Amino acid sequence: MNMPLIAVENPIENAVKSDAEHAVKITPARRREVALPTPDQLRGNFPLVAKLEAQVEHQRQAIRNILNGADDRLLVVIGPCSIHDEVAALEYAQRLKQLAAEVSDRMLIVMRAYLEKPRTTVGWKGLLYDPERNGQGDLHQGLVRSRQLLLNLAATGLPLATEALSPFAMDYLGDLVSWTAIGARTTESQLHREMASGLPMPVGFKNGTDGGIAAATNAMKSAAHGHHHPGLSARGTPVMISTEGNADTHLVLRGGRGITNYDSHSIARATHALQQAGLNPAVMVDCSHDNACKQHERQQEIARDVVAQRRAGNRHICGLMLESFLQPGRQNDGADLQYGCSITDPCLGWEQTEALIRSL
Repeated sequence: MNMPLIAVENPIENAVKSDAEHAVKITPARRREVALPTPDQLRGNFPLVAKLEAQVEHQRQAIRNILNGADDRLLVVIGPCSIHDEVAALEYAQRLKQLAAEVSDRMLIVMRAYLEKPRTTVGWKGLLYDPERNGQGDLHQGLVRSRQLLLNLAATGLPLATEALSPFAMDYLGDLVSWTAIGARTTESQLHREMASGLPMPVGFKNGTDGGIAAATNAMKSAAHGHHHPGLSARGTPVMISTEGNADTHLVLRGGRGITNYDSHSIARATHALQQAGLNPAVMVDCSHDNACKQHERQQEIARDVVAQRRAGNRHICGLMLESFLQPGRQNDGADLQYGCSITDPCLGWEQTEALIRSL
C-alpha cells in the first residue's frame, strides 16, 4: 500500500543541497566538511506547531507517570528496528494508532521512530546519515527527511521514541520525541550521560553488551545530576552547556553476550540493585536483541512471560520493547526491496504484532 506522506507546513525550498555545494576540503587531515543548517534553522523551516508541542509534553508526562507508579498501565515501545522507508513507516503508524486507541486503558503504546543505527563495526547508519542508502552519506538531506518524518508521525497522535546516538541530532529532532533510549554500546559513554541529564523527556538506559547492569546503574546516577560540558547552541555556535539533571530515567534489560535477563530472578536482582543504589526500580524489558537470541519470533513468548510476571505481582515491571514492522523478518538492502520489511534487525510482522498486543 503506497500512502503519501502528510504535507507539513512551510516546506523549505531547495532544502537538500548536494555535498559538492558545501564541501570544504581539509588538508592534511583525512576528512572533508559539509555545511549543515543550525538546529534553529531546521526547526524554523519545519516547525513544531503549538498543538503538537502540547501533545508531546502531555505524552512525556504520561510516560513519567508510568515510571513513577502514578499510572498502572504497561508502557510498550514498539516499531521498526530502524526506519528506512518513510511511507511504510507512516502506514505502520496509522495501523498502530488504531490499535493503541483500542488498548489505551491497559497500555500506553509508543512508536519506535529510530533514525540512527548503531553498528558493531560498519554498515548502514540509518536514515539520518545515509537516507539514499548508497554509502555516500548525506546528513543535510537526512536531517530534513528525518524531521519531516517525525512531524508526520507525530501528526497521527502517537508518542514517539528514538535512540540517541549523536548528541547533536537531539538538538535538531528531540522536541518531537517523548521517550529516548541510550543503547548498550553508549550507556558507558560520558557524553551520552551528560546529554541525558539535559534531555526534557524520560530516558531508558540499556544494560551493557555484557548483560550486566552496573554501567546502566552508573549512567542513571550520572544523568540525575547536573553537568557542564561543551556543545553547540541552537544557533550553531560553540557554548558551555549546563544541565539540571534528569530524574526520569530507568533501566532497560536487553540481555547480552548470549545471556538473557528477562526471567523473574534476573528482574528481581536488577530491581534490588536499583533500590540499593537509591534509583527508580522501574524496569522495561527489551524482548529483542540478546534476550531473543537474535530470533525475532521469540519476542512473543518473552513478552507473554514478562507480562505474566507483572500479573503475578511484580509491579516494578513498567514496560516492554518490541521490534515490529509491516512484514515479518528482515531483508538485505538492494534494488528490489519488499515493502514494509526491515533491512536491519528482523521484526515481527503486523499480524503477529496485533495478535500479541491483544493477547497481552
